[in-house]
Amino acid sequence: MSTAAVIGAGFGGLALAIRLQSAGVKTTVIEGRDRAGGRAYLWERDGFTFDAGPTVITDPACLKELWALSGRRMEDDIALLPVTPFYRLNWPDGTNFDYSNDDAALTREIAKLRPEDVGGYAKFLDYSAGVYREGYEKLGHVAFLDFASMIKAAPALARYQAWRSVYSIVSSYVKDEHLRQALSFHTLLVGGNPMTTSAIYALIHKLEKDGGVWFAAGGTNRLVAAMVTQFERLGGTLRLADPAVEIETLGDRATGVRTASGWRATFDAVASNGDIVHTYRDLLSGSARGRRAAASLDKKKFSPSLFVVHFGIKGAWPGIPHHMILFGPRYKGLLTDIYDHGVLPEDFSLYLHHPTITDPSLAPEGHSTFYALAPVPHMGKLPVDWAEVGPVYADRILAEIERRLIPDLRGRIVTSFHYTPADFGRDLNAHLGSAFSLEPVLTQSAWFRVHNRDDAIPNLYFVGAGTHPGAGIPGVVGSAKATAALMVQDLRA
Repeated sequence: MSTAAVIGAGFGGLALAIRLQSAGVKTTVIEGRDRAGGRAYLWERDGFTFDAGPTVITDPACLKELWALSGRRMEDDIALLPVTPFYRLNWPDGTNFDYSNDDAALTREIAKLRPEDVGGYAKFLDYSAGVYREGYEKLGHVAFLDFASMIKAAPALARYQAWRSVYSIVSSYVKDEHLRQALSFHTLLVGGNPMTTSAIYALIHKLEKDGGVWFAAGGTNRLVAAMVTQFERLGGTLRLADPAVEIETLGDRATGVRTASGWRATFDAVASNGDIVHTYRDLLSGSARGRRAAASLDKKKFSPSLFVVHFGIKGAWPGIPHHMILFGPRYKGLLTDIYDHGVLPEDFSLYLHHPTITDPSLAPEGHSTFYALAPVPHMGKLPVDWAEVGPVYADRILAEIERRLIPDLRGRIVTSFHYTPADFGRDLNAHLGSAFSLEPVLTQSAWFRVHNRDDAIPNLYFVGAGTHPGAGIPGVVGSAKATAALMVQDLRA
């Protein structure tokens, strides 16, 4: 029986491990933290449950497939709860926009902003459906290993003007500025600037419209735990709290993995779900290939980081939906500050997560769990001392939510803490503290991204946000499908 190691137990690593184990490859997952999840970690404090990372689950079919491979049902291990509306968008001028896949309700929301944009939205939806077909259904689960594969995809990408930005495409269909922001902000959920991210990412709108938006009962990390259950049920091995420190090589082959505890094992193939720079620079430091690849990656553009304030408060808030976007007074200017100038602006746009509206078990009775997330520059652009800046920035965010949404918020707090770019760097080995790895611009997508199989070490593979197709739960689960196909084929050759 062939053997494989997967370094990192995030969504991508676990999805890959389940696929390998289902295909009869004896697989070991090596995770440095005390529980699986990667960015989808979990904290339990003072009776409140806090998800560390991704909380928007789309395309549940891609997850269900991981169970169906062995004739099982995901629903037997975890319940996904529907979220409606998908998001409530709120602007400083008092405008609210409830965004969902209820056609009649969505049409009313658009007409409320600008009746003439109803027809433009219908045309945008057709466009989104087209890029979804080409960019997600056809290309999202297939590896780009050579430039010829990119050339083959080029006509479809050109037909949908992939060189244009999402915001530019949206603006060609609708004229109301609120609606332009409502239809373009999604790229921020995968680390992309709506002003520069390829228009192909407009497919996210169709993805949500068809598959809905969901939340895992108990929190996103409970979905991770269900994936671990499925993996171990299939006979896979998970090593926790023992970070990989070296991918051992001999010539042009990866031979095994060594961990911090001194444990080591040999494998026929090694895949990394870890940070791509960390993998090449640190885990492959003894290899010439590792040093070359790390130097090359150092020149690329990385996505911003995130600043997240978690807080548990007294009271229930039935008027606040599960997901809110609190836009600031600026859109393009704020994005330019974060992505280009590397400054911590006075204003901010916030994603507010309120899971207890969907699952009250995440807080003590009569209380609510929240987090507020603000995109911030990565540490390469903003090298501040987050231990000093963090508490001040957290208080500013809480004050903004208090002013716009929850009166006396700070007086209601039972427990709170924050998570900074420095924490991303320390806990996840994230290069520059980036929350989403490589920025998803066209020149860093598909073949231009880190390849699912290394070019020089043929039994070394990549899965997760840094490889094709990119970040987000559907993206990293799609990368697992692409990488697993390569690994199974290679191991059987």
